[in-house]
Parts: sequence; structure tokens; C-alpha cells
Amino acid sequence: MHRGADHSWLPAKVVVLLPIAVLTGMFLSGAMLLARSEALSTREIALYIVGSGIAYALAVLLLCRFGLRRIEKLEQMGLIDPLSLLPNRRALHDDVQRHLKRQNNVALALIDLDGFKLVNDHHGHFVGDMLIGDIGQTLSEICGATARAYRLGGDEFAVVATGPLAPTILEGLCRSLLMRLATPVALDDRKIVIGASIGITRSAGPTNSSELLRQADLAMYASKRGGKMRCTWFVEEFDRDLETNRVLDDELRRALTGGELQVFYQPLVDACTRRVVAAEALIRWQRPDGRALGPDVFIPVAEESGLINAIGLFVLRTACTDALEWDGIRLSVNISAAQLRNPEFPIALGQILEETRFPAERLEIEITETCLVLDPVVAERSLRLIRSFGVDVVLDDFGTGYASIGFLRQFRFEKLKLDRSLIAEAEGCESSRAVMLSSISVARAMKMDVTAEGVETQSQADLARAAGCDNLQGWLYFRAMPAAELTALLRRTHERKIA
Repeated sequence: MHRGADHSWLPAKVVVLLPIAVLTGMFLSGAMLLARSEALSTREIALYIVGSGIAYALAVLLLCRFGLRRIEKLEQMGLIDPLSLLPNRRALHDDVQRHLKRQNNVALALIDLDGFKLVNDHHGHFVGDMLIGDIGQTLSEICGATARAYRLGGDEFAVVATGPLAPTILEGLCRSLLMRLATPVALDDRKIVIGASIGITRSAGPTNSSELLRQADLAMYASKRGGKMRCTWFVEEFDRDLETNRVLDDELRRALTGGELQVFYQPLVDACTRRVVAAEALIRWQRPDGRALGPDVFIPVAEESGLINAIGLFVLRTACTDALEWDGIRLSVNISAAQLRNPEFPIALGQILEETRFPAERLEIEITETCLVLDPVVAERSLRLIRSFGVDVVLDDFGTGYASIGFLRQFRFEKLKLDRSLIAEAEGCESSRAVMLSSISVARAMKMDVTAEGVETQSQADLARAAGCDNLQGWLYFRAMPAAELTALLRRTHERKIA
């Protein structure tokens, strides 16, 4: 818990006050003994007391002058972050509480650097520390005399402005920082690309420094979800969303243990023969109240709470068990960024393959570009281990993000899945059609298979087939279905083939 400014000096003062108290006691005791002494004359006693008093006064003066000054200096050092030379978290609490007691308007911005972990991973912690110092200096320059910047720890900073115009001033300072970070930061001979997500709040009614930081933190995460490199003001809706997500997370945990989560499968067909060659596992949540929730609603909540790891393993284990009897059919399972960042995931995958005895060569792990961009070093290490089992890696939703040829070469995918939006737009947009064709050409050059997702019309299927796609997936052929329905479908197909 934060200690207020009124109490933070007390333990340090004791270091000086205690010796003074001891000296005072010794002086008074000695004076009383001398006063009762019969061996000394009154004049000698007076001289001893005066001499002792002078020595006592000098000792107290030196202790007060140098001791308290030294302690004051140490106290000030305790309020400074040594890396950025900005005031630290404790200083922020002290400052905000002081302004609130004076009933000053306070506006607080919480700044979280985007991509700082990548800087440490790629360039080392020495460069990361240099970057922290540079950002601290930049914030000090931007704030000038209108606000005060702080470093809270790690890659988190804060800015506090006070006064009637504090909110307007603070938002302007934050936007100035984002403009500065739009240009790579020059450190020695390096150009470091770094961004920031910013949450802003202001004092409204009774509040305290911890509450303002909490509100700014919620707003900052809203900036991250909104695409980063932006600032967002706290609104009460964030608290309502937080409570909604908390309730949803509790219900999702019960759903996982209570059998409410199901795995459905959407078949993929061969572009030429139209025969089912693979199936993608898709999670579904049928709630007890009869309302179905899509993964786009509950998966983000699971990712924030960490429950995604348990849900992901449930889907993987269920899918491998269901697909055992689908001879010759490949199985695709989606993996989230949070799962891929978990160093335990490849180990758990290997255990599931061993437990279910599902052939690793029939399994495909689908990931999106976001999984790799967020933490490429950890992702590459995990993918290397996954491939060592014989499992293929598929890049999902290709054509909507920032993947480049260099990106594809770095991670070596076995298959690309073209995003449904690219397939839909290619019908009537020449530029989208050109992107689709070039993507397929790149995949062919890198010996990757290509699947077209979201095929809903015959014209889309004809276009994807003519462009060179190997597999097609979409409502034109099949919707997602339970395992038993897919088993029956494959059995009928097999019987027709024999006949």
C-alpha cells in the first residue's frame, strides 16, 4: 500500500533523532550526577556542565545539519527512477494526493510502450535501457513546465497535469508524444521502431491516485484493443465492460468444466474433385439458457483471463479424438497468439498426440499473422518444436495483415489460407483480384498449398479454382457440423466411391 508523504520521512528521521535522544539522556544524566557530587566544587561542576553542554550542542547541531540533510537527499533519490531520471510511482502518488487535497483538477495519462519486448529480444536489454532513457527525455521535453512525467516501471510511463485546463493540455501532450513516436527513435547507429498506447482520465468527484491509475489503465487497454498508437479517455462504460467480462469469464469457466463447449467441424474440399480432404475444428458455446455465443465474443475474454490455454487444449484433444476415425482426412486446429506465446504449449501438444495416438502428419496448426508479430522470437521457437513432431503450420487469414515475402520466408508455412474478404472482393475488384493472384504465385514459389476461405458463391469458387487454389472452404459446400454428422458424411462419400 502507498505510504503518504506525511509518514514516509518518519523511519528515516529516527536514524537521526535516536542518537540525539541518547545524547540528550546522557547529557542530562551526567549533569544530574555532577550536581549531586560532593567531590567537586560548585565552580568545577559549572565548568563541566558548560563544557558538556557545548559538546552536546555541537553534536546535536552536526547531526541535524548533516544527518537530516543526507536523509533528505536519500529521500529525494527514493522518488526518482534511476534509469529514466524521471519521478517514480511513489512520487506520482505523492504528487496526485497533494493536488487532490488542495482540490486541484488532476488529469492523468498512463503510457504503455508497444513493441518494447521486441526491442529487448532483438537488440538486448542494454539497448532497451537506452530506449527507456530516451523516452523519458522525450516526455520531459514535451511536458516542459505544463505537466510532469513519471516512469512507473518496465515500459510504463505516466504524465500528470493540473489546473482548470488540465484535460485539454494533457491530451495535447499525449498526441505530441504519438507524433514523435511515428518516427523511429535513433539510438547510436540503430533506428528503433516503438509505439505507445495511452489511457487518460481526470479527477471527477472524490477519488485518489490509485483509482485514477486504475481508470487510466482500463483506457490504455482500450487503446491497445483499438489498434495501438492512440490515446483513449476513460469512460464509465469501461467499468461496465470489465464487470461484464468478469461475469462472462466465470460462466466460461463453468462451461468448460460443465460440458457446454462443443467442437464443430467445417470440411474443406479439393478444388478439382470437390471431395472432402480436410476439416477445420471450430469451437461453439451453447449456453444453458439456449443462447449461443460465438467465439468472437468469448475468445477475447478467455485470452485476457488466461483461460484460452485450457480451452485451446480442450479443442485440440477433442478434435484429435474425433478425427481418429476419419481416414485420410487432415485436421486443422486454430491456435491463438496467447497459446503460441506459452512455452508449455508445444509440450502439451506432443502429449495430446501421444495420448490420442492421432497421426501428427494429419494435423495442421493454424495461426494468424498477429501470433507471430507480437512475439516472433518465442513464436519461431515454438513452431520449430511443433514441426519436429511432424505437424504442419498454416498461416490463416492471409491478405488482411502485414505479412510480406520476407515474413513468409522467415516462418516457412506449409499452407496459406486466403482470407474470406480477399475472396469476396476479388469478384468485383481488379486490385483485390491482383492481390489474390500474386499471393497464390508467391505461395507456389515457396511450395505452399493454398486454401480459399469463405467461398459462398459458385462464381467465387470458379475464380479461386482458376487462380490455382488447392482447397476450398465455405458455405457453398458445407457449414460447420458436429463430429457425428461429419462421420456420417464421410461414410456416405466412401460408400458411393466403392459403389
